[in-house]
Amino acid sequence: MKLKAKFPCLAGNTFYSEVRRRVNNDFKENNRSINANVLMWFKAFLFLTIFLALYFSILLLNLNGFTLLIMTTLLGITCAFIGFNICHDAIHGSFSSSKRTNSFFSFIFNMVGASPYVWNITHNVVHHTYTNIPGHDEDIEVAPGLIRICMEDELKPHQRFQQWYAFPLYSLASLSWVFRKDYKKFFQKSVGACKNKHPRIEYFNLFFYKFIYYLIFIGLPIMIMPFSWWQIAIGFVVLHMAQGLTMGLVFQLAHVVEGTTFPKTNAAGNMEEAWAEHQMRTTANFATQSPIPAFFLGGLNRQIEHHLFPKICHVHYGRISIIVKQTALEFGLPYHENTTFLSALRSHYRILKKMGRPETNLTDHL
Repeated sequence: MKLKAKFPCLAGNTFYSEVRRRVNNDFKENNRSINANVLMWFKAFLFLTIFLALYFSILLLNLNGFTLLIMTTLLGITCAFIGFNICHDAIHGSFSSSKRTNSFFSFIFNMVGASPYVWNITHNVVHHTYTNIPGHDEDIEVAPGLIRICMEDELKPHQRFQQWYAFPLYSLASLSWVFRKDYKKFFQKSVGACKNKHPRIEYFNLFFYKFIYYLIFIGLPIMIMPFSWWQIAIGFVVLHMAQGLTMGLVFQLAHVVEGTTFPKTNAAGNMEEAWAEHQMRTTANFATQSPIPAFFLGGLNRQIEHHLFPKICHVHYGRISIIVKQTALEFGLPYHENTTFLSALRSHYRILKKMGRPETNLTDHL
């Protein structure tokens, strides 16, 4: 088993302490809570209401096939928005100062097909600590053997075309999550360099809540709706393709775009720079000036602020981003951002194209 990479505490390196001081002072001076505000509660109510309305309309109303297809697609996108806007904050403990409230909204993650317990390990513990470090951050292992995004991955001939087939593959991410990823991560000996050791109750929770999810989204539709099992299966796949594509695109645009790095550990297995500086080099924002991504993506278009302050609810990221950017520039650190969603998408496309070319290896080693 590989050793956990460690980040040095460099003398005179005060970026993180300074940016935290400034952000904390801003909340204190303006008498603001770091947790959910009225907008956050409104978003939680809105997305859960849309989810329930779509689900029961699909299940109980006698709708034609085309309408069902549209509503199923919207349900899949809504599931992704629930994950972005509600569950993500709750699992980080930033939705509320109440552990009970966070636990309640974390539980909803089961109802969109994912285990909040496994997500906490892979995302909160591993990804947030070892962001973009090959061999440590398993979040960058997207379809291993099919998609190559860093130099440490072996280059294979078919990856020359990965900039074209990667996007359809992203649409399968949610389907894989429901049937494969949670089980795989749970039963691995370790996630990255973090050894897995689960409480007994989590073995029960994993299988029980997966069963409940399969019952709600596969069993009940087969029992109630006037369609054959294979038609229900098509609807289930459509739902998850919409959910998976929405999730896949948003997650990739935060860490796999031009400018972000995939740093390696040194000979001792450790990192050469402090943790906060590492986050600034491996993370990127996109479409920060548009209110639409800010509302629907749960702060995931402001990943820099999220990685530095995961305990602050995402509705505050727009405010603190001004402080973070100014402080980073003062300390000579990069602040990666793409102005629009499309510009971030194009940047991700260029990374995929570059990493699928053999000349990339030659250029990077000259």
